[in-house]
Amino acid sequence: MNDNSRNIDVSDFDNNFNFETRTVTLNSGYEMPILGLGTWTQSNEETANSVYYALENGYRLIDTAQYYGNEYGVGKGLRRAIDNGIVTREEVFITTKIMPSSYNNAYNSIDESLERLGVDYIDLLLIHQPGTNDEAVYKAMEQGVRDGKVRSIGISNYYTKEEVEEVLSYATITPAVIQNENHIYYQNTELQEYVSKYGIIIESWYPFGGRGHTSYNFNNETIKSIATKYNKTSAQIILRWQLQALYIVIPGSSNLDHILENYSIFDFELDDEDMKNIANINNSQRYEIW
Repeated sequence: MNDNSRNIDVSDFDNNFNFETRTVTLNSGYEMPILGLGTWTQSNEETANSVYYALENGYRLIDTAQYYGNEYGVGKGLRRAIDNGIVTREEVFITTKIMPSSYNNAYNSIDESLERLGVDYIDLLLIHQPGTNDEAVYKAMEQGVRDGKVRSIGISNYYTKEEVEEVLSYATITPAVIQNENHIYYQNTELQEYVSKYGIIIESWYPFGGRGHTSYNFNNETIKSIATKYNKTSAQIILRWQLQALYIVIPGSSNLDHILENYSIFDFELDDEDMKNIANINNSQRYEIW
């Protein structure tokens, strides 16, 4: 059996984030960067440029999805960075997701993503959102692991213990990551605490609340006060809080200044009081329904 099909004993991992290497070891045994670039709503050309700039400036995690329609752009930006000697393929962690319309063709869609990305394997493959045949999709992803096409698998937009338990009831490979909406107003620590016993990491999309809500998050008085204290931007405070709260985070941007700003958060640390004050902002307010 291919070594990539191994399912590591989750007791071997404590989900600690390594801020020196900027990675966390997943329950699959692979290291995943804790801060990456999201590409939702970007065109292929925008994605190629933002991916290249991100890799040039230290990012090693790139998030995309079949549904985004920009896997080709991710591959183009990656190839440019490799050709220019900025990274090797092995240094870059690529996440994609199986599109809902591909759920009846899940296994074949893995090959389609590989072709569009121009890579031999996907570092992390997620079910994009719950559907009517999640078990079949998950088993197709497990087959992708056994065949060496995928290294780690997980789920996205599963928010309750019951939803996760259903996946665990048929999984032979424990999900490594759950990617969900997560921001200062929706922290869902209950799910994080529950899945931690399985070595599952929560990854945050919409870390700033998403389009239409960013200003509301950035202008929170607690966040603004802490930003002044550290001479950082609100975005940087929110991202640093996410990491210290043990959430992988993937802020999306095609703005080169923002891409650089979002990665410049490894030169300071929030103290316990700051972390507590940000935790108290939570009011379980989600912005999306998927």
